[in-house]
Amino acid sequence: MFTHGSAQKPTRQIIIIIADDLGWKDVGFNGSTYYDTPYLDKLAANSLKYTNAYANASNCAPSRACLMSGAYSPRHGVYTVSPPDRGHEKTRKLIASPNNNLLPDGYPTLATYFQRAGFATGVFGKWHIGEDPTEQGFDVHKGGGRAGHPKAYFSPYKLQFLTDGPEREELTDRITAEAIAFIEANKDNSFLLYLPHFAIHTPLQGKEKLVKKYKNKPPSGGQGSNADYAAMTENLDTNIGKLLDAVKRTELKDPFIVFSSDNGGIASLSRQWPLRAGKGSYYEGGIRVPLLISHSSVQKGISDAPVLLFDLFPTLCEWANITVPESHIMDGVPLQRSWENPTDNFYENRPLFFHFPFYLQAYEVGGDDGRDDLFRTRPGSVIRLGNWKLHHYFEDNGLELYDLNNDPGERINLANSKPGLVKKLYEKLENWRKETSAVIPTELNPAYDEAFVPNGVPEEKKKHK
Repeated sequence: MFTHGSAQKPTRQIIIIIADDLGWKDVGFNGSTYYDTPYLDKLAANSLKYTNAYANASNCAPSRACLMSGAYSPRHGVYTVSPPDRGHEKTRKLIASPNNNLLPDGYPTLATYFQRAGFATGVFGKWHIGEDPTEQGFDVHKGGGRAGHPKAYFSPYKLQFLTDGPEREELTDRITAEAIAFIEANKDNSFLLYLPHFAIHTPLQGKEKLVKKYKNKPPSGGQGSNADYAAMTENLDTNIGKLLDAVKRTELKDPFIVFSSDNGGIASLSRQWPLRAGKGSYYEGGIRVPLLISHSSVQKGISDAPVLLFDLFPTLCEWANITVPESHIMDGVPLQRSWENPTDNFYENRPLFFHFPFYLQAYEVGGDDGRDDLFRTRPGSVIRLGNWKLHHYFEDNGLELYDLNNDPGERINLANSKPGLVKKLYEKLENWRKETSAVIPTELNPAYDEAFVPNGVPEEKKKHK
């Protein structure tokens, strides 16, 4: 059913596993002492582990659109998950910019080029950036189409492109089984397997036995407030173990395996300490993610190179000897230097950019550890260069500068004490925004009321910016 007869030689097999809303520190190999992730920890021990890997955005759709396009959000217009103007209208000073919910029709994806090169291509799980991924480069799709999350993690799932299983079948188990079937059918072919799990996105629904386990486990390091979240994290890990067992059992031909997450975890559910905040924020807890690459050509160990998830696009194309047309704008860069010449400072000298001209309301007023008690983020941009990170917020033209080497939690704003560095970074950020035609909101919101306090919010929590 899933075979593809025109696979090129030599055989190249790629497996990309992307978790949903799994925080940087929600895994044992990045320091969690609460969640049990033995299979991922074992994979990490045999991989190149990136300590400074970033999703291109702090929420789902734009992160995935960048990964699948190899380009920054201003190139394709997917900046956020609609609506772009979340939060009470009286607390938003600016009119949010326009947003594309999906990649534009005909926009070539990573899968498009692999499919054209004769690879079997399959996606199992969350797509979220198009109506139907079989129209965007994939031969096979089992999952949710444009759906951002399932209705339930236990069958019936009510997903457009996945038939319901037996009653109480669990979704992560099912998605993994579908991916394994694809591997088994294509074990002798070149293939690109994209496995973007729905877990651990809401609704939080864990297996009863695992939920009971974590209810009886004391919290640790800011983690452990939600037993379902923990149960889903461990079940995700277990299923990754099943997939890796299938890789061995089917004797795949030295597959190139990638594991990461699409953005940070929800701060109020799982702290990412020492990183600040979580999903929806452009502090480190919202955008720094786990990243593992495993292949015989990749020396296992640790890389501190600052990298972005969309760097995987040119990395995989280069590894598979696939040429991307010059007409395709490629902002990502291949990661091969990070393992072929680990002392090269190329990545440290490359600026990383983030742009979010919208509003994301707080999950928990005052509890998300963000700049603003009412919002995970307000409109702004960020640049990271080396160990320095500059935030620019549009409502108040606020600037925050952090030294990530000495202050990974972004607590000490050095903007006033280092004006020269702020100027240098701001100029690079502004030049990038002009180069990419990044939209910047400037129109004032007539409904904005600086004195307004939403119902149920204490006055001291308002903190308008």
